[in-house]
Amino acid sequence: MSAMSTIDIQVALALNSPDRRFEVDVALRSSSARTALLGPSGAGKSTVLQAIAGLLPGVHGHVRVDGTTLLDSARGIDLPARERRVGLVFQDYALFPHLSVEQNLQYGLRRLGRPLPAQAQERVDALLAQFGLDGVRKALPRHLSGGQRQRVALARALAPQPRLLLLDEPLSALDPELRTRLRDELAQMLDRVQMPTLLVSHDLADVRALAQSVIRIEHGRVVGSATAPAPA
Repeated sequence: MSAMSTIDIQVALALNSPDRRFEVDVALRSSSARTALLGPSGAGKSTVLQAIAGLLPGVHGHVRVDGTTLLDSARGIDLPARERRVGLVFQDYALFPHLSVEQNLQYGLRRLGRPLPAQAQERVDALLAQFGLDGVRKALPRHLSGGQRQRVALARALAPQPRLLLLDEPLSALDPELRTRLRDELAQMLDRVQMPTLLVSHDLADVRALAQSVIRIEHGRVVGSATAPAPA
């Protein structure tokens, strides 16, 4: 799929807790290779990603990627998360701590109770090589550097060949010095994989390095959009 695929999203939902009700109602459309949702913590950015990925109940609206409908509540379409072919990299990477690097990549390609097909293993091997992880394929996540964990999470998200990649604050878990270095590394990796990408961040430096267009979100609503500012 071309990185110029169009994403067309309108999602609305309410999140309730004993002391708070938070409503999200976001509509966006983009044909940029990489689009950023920029806004302060608590603005609803990560909630939008989870709604797109099919991880939240009670979402109204629609999600379309390159003309394929993943959600259309008015027409009764709501594909399960596994069928949406959306890769999500969580803020803390969410690697399985008891699985090796290779097994983390294999996870999304397995069918319950069945061995991994040869073609799927070839995909895993190719990603391990592409992301410079072949030498640590048997290592557990706790033995990896921050940069290696980031690469494993990205490779795992790409293993099932998704139609859309979602990055949830991909650099926020890193210390400032490592963050600066891995920002450039992540930009280079995204250039190589050529996958339509929607990322969230509250850091303008991340947006400058990683996105071509930016949509500002505050209090669960879109408040503006523009071409992303060039890197300083």
